[in-house]
Order: sequence, then C-alpha cells, then structure tokens
Amino acid sequence: MAGRIPQYFIDDLLTRIDIVDVIDHRVKLKKTGRNYSACCPFHKEKTPSFTVSPDKQFYYCFGCGASGNAVGFVMDHDHLDFPEAVDTLAGQLGLEVPREENPHRQRGPDHSELYNLLDRAVDFYSRQLKQHEQSPRASHYLKNRGLDPQTCQHFAIGFAPPGWDNLKKELATSPEKEQQLITTGMLVKNEDRNTIYDRFRERIIFPIRDSRGRYIAFGGRVLGDEKPKYLNSPESPVFHKGKELYGLFEARQANRKLSRILVVEGYMDVVALAQQGITNAVATLGTATTPDHMQRLFKVVPEVIFCFDGDDAGRRAAWRALESTLSNMQDGRQARFLFLPQGEDPDSMVRKEGSESFIERIKSQAISLDNLLFRELESELDLTTMDGRARLAKLAQPYLDKLPEGLFRQLLVKKLSDRTGLDTHYLEAHFQESARTKELSTSRPEPEARNISQEAQVHHVHYQPAPFYDADYEERQYAPEEHPSYNTPEISRRPSTRHLTNSARLVTCGYAIRQLLCNPEFAREVSEPFDHLKLENDSDSKLLIDLLAILKKEPSLKASTLIAQWYGTEKGKRLQALAALDHGTAAHRDEFLETLAKIRKKHNEAQSHNEHNSFLVASLQNKRPSQLDEETRKKYLKLLESKRQSLNYKKSDAQFPEE
Repeated sequence: MAGRIPQYFIDDLLTRIDIVDVIDHRVKLKKTGRNYSACCPFHKEKTPSFTVSPDKQFYYCFGCGASGNAVGFVMDHDHLDFPEAVDTLAGQLGLEVPREENPHRQRGPDHSELYNLLDRAVDFYSRQLKQHEQSPRASHYLKNRGLDPQTCQHFAIGFAPPGWDNLKKELATSPEKEQQLITTGMLVKNEDRNTIYDRFRERIIFPIRDSRGRYIAFGGRVLGDEKPKYLNSPESPVFHKGKELYGLFEARQANRKLSRILVVEGYMDVVALAQQGITNAVATLGTATTPDHMQRLFKVVPEVIFCFDGDDAGRRAAWRALESTLSNMQDGRQARFLFLPQGEDPDSMVRKEGSESFIERIKSQAISLDNLLFRELESELDLTTMDGRARLAKLAQPYLDKLPEGLFRQLLVKKLSDRTGLDTHYLEAHFQESARTKELSTSRPEPEARNISQEAQVHHVHYQPAPFYDADYEERQYAPEEHPSYNTPEISRRPSTRHLTNSARLVTCGYAIRQLLCNPEFAREVSEPFDHLKLENDSDSKLLIDLLAILKKEPSLKASTLIAQWYGTEKGKRLQALAALDHGTAAHRDEFLETLAKIRKKHNEAQSHNEHNSFLVASLQNKRPSQLDEETRKKYLKLLESKRQSLNYKKSDAQFPEE
C-alpha cells in the first residue's frame, strides 16, 4: 500500500489550486458579487443555493449543508477516495504526489510493468475484434446480443481468437515479459507438460478496471454454449476478485450524480443495461457478494439494489448478499432486492420490456433488506404459536448482531418486537446476555480475522457535513458596550440571533475562531501562553488554542489549508461549519481582541471561583459554624448570597443555621 501523503504537499496543493476553476470545470458557476453560485450538484434544486468563495477557497450549500475545500469537493463529486482526489488535482497542476515512507512497513512492489502489460493486452484484444479473420463471428454474436460498436468501445470489449499462443506471440517478447504475463494470469503454465499457453481463447473479452480506471484483469465468454461459459482472470498482485466490481469505474464516469447502484450477476448484464441507457449497473467477478464489495459500494452511493433470478439459486445468492450487507448498514444507507421472473436475467428483461419498464419494475417490486430478512426467517415458522415466535427471535439474533449501532438497528429490533410480542428492552438485554454467555463459554477463542480493507485509513475519510445552524453569529456593526453582560440568553431549538447582545456574541470562542479563519494575521497580536483562553465544558476553546498555536508559527495559512489539516475529524467538521457561515470576511480586529479579553476574563473568574470554593471546603471541614473566624464567615455568607441570586430566591438575610 502506498505511503501517507505528506501534509506539506496537501497544504501546497490547496494553496496553488483555485477552487473556482476546480468546481467550474464540473458545475457551471455564475459570478454573484464577491462569490460564485450554482445549483447544488449534491441535491436537486431549482434556485441556486450553492456558493463558492474564492477568498476562503471554500464551498457551501445552504440547501443541503455540503461544504469543504477543493479536495473535499472532488471526493464528493467524483466519488473518489482522499488519495485519488489529491492525485486528480495534482495531475491538473502537473505535480507528482510524494509519499512518506513508513519505517514499520516495507515498501510495496512496483506493479507499473504489470499495468502496462495489461493495457497492451486490451489493445491486442480490441484489434482482434476488428482485424482477425474470425472477428465476424464475434461481431455477429455481439450484434445479436443487441450491442452496438459505441457500447463495445466504451467498455473496451475485445476478442480472443482461436489458438494457443496468439497473445503470447504478441506480448511475451522476453522471458521477463512472459513471467509477468503468467503473474497476471494472461498466460497459463502447465508444470507437468512444461508448456505455456494463452488463458483466453475463442472468447469475447471484457476488460476489468479498478476504481482508478486501470486495467487489472479480464473476463471471457464463449461464443456458443461451451463450458465453462465464463472464464475470469485468477487472483494476481493487482487483482482481487473479492473486492473489485465490473463496471463500477464506467458507472462513475457516466453519472455525475450517482445516487444508487444496481448489482447484477454477469458482464453481459452490465453492458446490455448500459446499451439501454441504464448506466449504473455493476457485477461481481465470479464470486458471491462480499463485505468488501459492499464497503466499496456504500462509499460511492447510499443505495444498492441487487438484481437476481427468481429461482432457488437466485434466492441463495440474494441471501448471501444480504449477509454481506448487514455489517455495512449504517444509518442513511439502503439495500433492496429485485427478483426477476424465472428464466429471465437483466439482459433479456431489459431487451424485452425496455429500460423505462425495467426501471419501473425496480421501483415497484424491489423489496427492502428488512422485509427480505424477516420473510426468509419466517418462511418455515408458525408465528401464531409461542414457540414459533421464540424461534424467530433466536434466528434473528445473529443477523441483528452484525448490524452497526444506530437507528436502523433499533428499527429492526422494534420490528422483531412487533413480530414476537416481546418488549424491545427485553430483547436487547437477552441479546447482550446471550453474547456474554457465548463469550464466557468459549475456552479458547479463535483470533479475530484481520480485514485489511476495514482498517482505518488516514486519508480515506469521506465526510458529508450535516446542515449547520449557529445562533451566535450575525453580521452587525461593531459597537463596544460600556457595561457588557456575560450571560448568554437561553436559545430555542431554532433560535433567532436578533435578540443576542454584542456581548453574548463576543464571549464565544467560536466567533474568535471564525475571525481567525478569515483573518489569520490576528494571531500575531495574541501573546503566549494560551492557557488563559481555556474554558471548562467548551470544546471550541481547545480548538481556538490549537488554531492560535498553528497560526502563530504560520500566520499566512488560508482557511482551506487549516481545515485540510484536520479533515475528517471532529475539529475539521467544526472548522468547516464555522467557515461556511455566510457573514462576510470583514476584519474586526478590535472586536476580535475584545472577544479574547472576555474569554480570558471568564477563565479567570472560573479559576477564582474554583479556588474560592476549595478554600471554603477546606475551612469548613470538621468545623461548626461558630468555630469559624470572621473572615471565613464573610466569605461563606458572600458565597450563599451569590448562590441565592443565581437561583432567584427571594431576598432574605443570609445567616448560619442554628447549632
């Protein structure tokens, strides 16, 4: 796996790239004052609410809350991981992305020669489809399947002619090249006979691409009814069939706003659907759907629809897909299952009824994951009996245990409760107790399998911020108050900022952070150390201190660069939310400094209050009120009066209780 992208390169990239150019290349922007606007590419709207700020190098949508810098936009819009988005932007500037070496991990092998050889194989098969003497047979087959030359070219479909060494003669020009072709599975070596020959012969060839568009493997289909009908490349250093999906790269390229993906069973289904205008289909590569497949799909879209034959084999495939989906069903994700009439597949179905009817079939007949789960579990149970309902709860438990915590899991538990009549709290308690009992009864637990694809990757965070509303900020003319009030008014669920005083606004650390994002040079006027700005139960104060520490060293950093340093973290989300607020970028230096002064005052008051309380507690330990000296009694009475005022008690003479 490639090393980590250095932070200095990301900062430099964001400094060089212009977010307006990046977004305008994908979404047509219109100049509106100092900013640019357009209809949001992430949700449907008629009135533009998507704004791009060239000053802050930041975008924000007031309709759906999407926001971020240039890298974040490319990730969300082009459905790319963080490293891929950085590669894309660096390529526009002609920059090569450096990688940091990890001293605890050996550098992976360089597979560029394998990729180059696979590219040449694609060209070879494409030429054979046009030039070989047997190519009319292949062209006739594709035409009969309803595919036109444009679709074949889009998917780079080719032809492996009859013969044992056509590809070998073309590409195995040296022993090294021959071994590389064996490594990729394009050539097969028979150890017993000591012979080497082409893997694909007399077949239609379907090249397989990875998420970056590189060719990594091939699938081949016979022209007649010979067996095996389909033949795939074996596992190789660049191809892992349990993770890759045929047509995913093409689907992402064909759909700017990809919201759902249709999973089918064969290459021809994907191509035939694309021929009919349904360009969001993918296929597994000779394997059942795996959790890795689902993890990859849900990183691209929130909804996945599985399409299977209606026979027993199709039902078994659907159940395996359901099992692989459960662990990835986080809130906001959706999985549905479409079963076609027996004997039909997507290819034949879409040619028979057309794309519009096929899409309508998906909308009306695809069933949700929860309905399929309970339908299959209940298929052989009698829920009119108590033992039948108890059996359902027992059968459902291992599937519910696979679900991540969240609303979807709670809804499924509620559905099980409705089916069985058992209370949801009892079900949860029973599941937890069963899990503990199982864990204790296992004397020698097996080590947990290490799933590399599910390990946290520093740069592979995909963040879609929720719509943000902050009551503490309203652009207004600054006017210092002689007697500021430090008590922030109570805020309702959807607050209005009209009633907030200037002091209520100034006392917030969030406001100071926003001023720093717009005017990082303000950090030069703040003296160290910054501990005097720390407030209890205020996460923004810690973020303010961290921000000042960075800007003190590099006061020229832009807001987009600062956000990139914490991208994907809670700090990064908060910075995005504050930067996205549309309250101008006016430099209120005096207001910023007064804000810090009031934060410092709050810190000192809290510290003094804590010290005062500690003194009183220590003074009152093991003493009666009559045993206190006059100074301590005055401090105690002052504290009582302060508490009385904060609780709005009626005024009365504060006195010690009778002994």
